[in-house]
Amino acid sequence: MKIAVLKLDLHDGKAKRKAMKTVAGFSRVDSISIDMKDKKLTVTGDSIDLVKIVVKLRKLCRTEIITFGPAKEDEKKKDEPKKEEPKEQGDQKKKDPADHPVTNHPSYSYCYYYSPVDSQNACVIS
Repeated sequence: MKIAVLKLDLHDGKAKRKAMKTVAGFSRVDSISIDMKDKKLTVTGDSIDLVKIVVKLRKLCRTEIITFGPAKEDEKKKDEPKKEEPKEQGDQKKKDPADHPVTNHPSYSYCYYYSPVDSQNACVIS
């Protein structure tokens, strides 16, 4: 599920109806809502094509993209039962990779020198 929030420059109910009708004509759109106070249009759907929607809406009124991305999946997470992690016993703790010390390897640096006096294609590595 994708959700897109667009800011529209709407002035009256007629422009609102035209915008709603335009967006409703696209496939894979599940819901449309317009907040006339903030002049924001929210479109939710499965793999909606935001570029096509914005191009059509810009023919009606000034349109700006505020946000676009995956819809929040909080509702699905609430329905799933939580799995309890097994309790750790004294000596049988899981080893965390962050607990191990990091070994430092010597860093090697290369210096490249270009000398136009010797030759045009000369390069010295030291």
